[in-house]
Amino acid sequence: MAEWDIRKLQILRTLRERGTVTATAEALHMTPSAVSQQLTNLARQLGVPLLEAQGRRVRLTDAARLVLTHTEPVFEQLERTQAALAAYAQGEAGEVRIGAFSTSVPALVVPAVRALRARHPGVTVRVTEAEAAEAYDLLAAGEVDLALSLAAEAPGAAGSRFTQVPLLADPLDVALPPGHPLARTDRLNLTDLAAEPWIFGGSGPWSDITRRACEAAGFSPFQGHSASGWTAILAMVEAGMGVALVPRMAAARRDGVVMRDLGPDGPVRHVTAAVRRGGETGRAVARALEALRRAAAAGVPGA
Repeated sequence: MAEWDIRKLQILRTLRERGTVTATAEALHMTPSAVSQQLTNLARQLGVPLLEAQGRRVRLTDAARLVLTHTEPVFEQLERTQAALAAYAQGEAGEVRIGAFSTSVPALVVPAVRALRARHPGVTVRVTEAEAAEAYDLLAAGEVDLALSLAAEAPGAAGSRFTQVPLLADPLDVALPPGHPLARTDRLNLTDLAAEPWIFGGSGPWSDITRRACEAAGFSPFQGHSASGWTAILAMVEAGMGVALVPRMAAARRDGVVMRDLGPDGPVRHVTAAVRRGGETGRAVARALEALRRAAAAGVPGA
C-alpha cells in the first residue's frame, strides 16, 4: 500500500488551485524547487506520474486528479478536526465528568448542566452520584474531573494535590417531630436541643458537620440513631425518635416534620468543588466550574 503524506497532498492540491509551481510556492511559503521535489517524491511513493509538461509549465495528470478526487474528503475531515480542536481549546467543546453527592445534584449540578447546554452546547457533562466522602477518591483515581464535596469548615487547601473552589455555605435547619415542645417556640438554638437524641450518619462529612455544629454550640450530641438517607432520617424524626440537622439544599420530603431556622448565626455546611491541581486550567472544566458558581450564586431554595 502506498504511503500517504498529507503535506505532499496539500502541495498537489494547491498546485491544482494555483496553476503554477511558482504560485504554489508563494502560497505555501516554499521555494519552487522544494515544491517540485516534494511532488516528485509523492509521485515516487504513489507509483504514478502526477505532473506532465505543457510547454514551459506543468499540468496535473489524470492520475493526480484521481488522487485529489478521492482524498478531498480527507481534507474536509481535517478541516472539521481542526475546527473541533479550536473549539476544544476555547472551551466550547469537550467532556467534563462530575462526581457529586446526592443533594447537590438537583440543587447545583442540574442547573449548571442546563446553563452549559445553553451557553456552550459543545461541552458535555457526565454525572456520577457519589457519597461526599468518596468525591476525592474518585478525583484522585482520575474517574472524575471535578468533584463536589462537603466540609464543616470553609476549605483551606494549601499544599493539597487538589484545587478547591468554595461554592456556598448551605444553612442547616433543625427537624423536629410535630408534637415536640420546642416546635413552636419563638427562637430556637441548638443548645435548647442538647439533651435530645440526634439522628445522623455514623461517619463521613455529614457526621463531622453535625458533631462540630453541636460542639460549637457547647455540647456533644448523643447519637440516638444512625442513618445517611434523608428519607430515613426524616421518617424517624416524624416518628418522634429524635431530631436532626437538615441542609436547606436537601431536596427531601419535609411534610410530617417541623423545620426550624436556627437564625443568621446558625450552623452551615460548606459545599466545595475540587479539581486535580492544574485541572482548572482546562477550558471545559473552567466552563463547568463557572456554571456551578452561577448556580450556587442563584441561592439555595428556601434560603
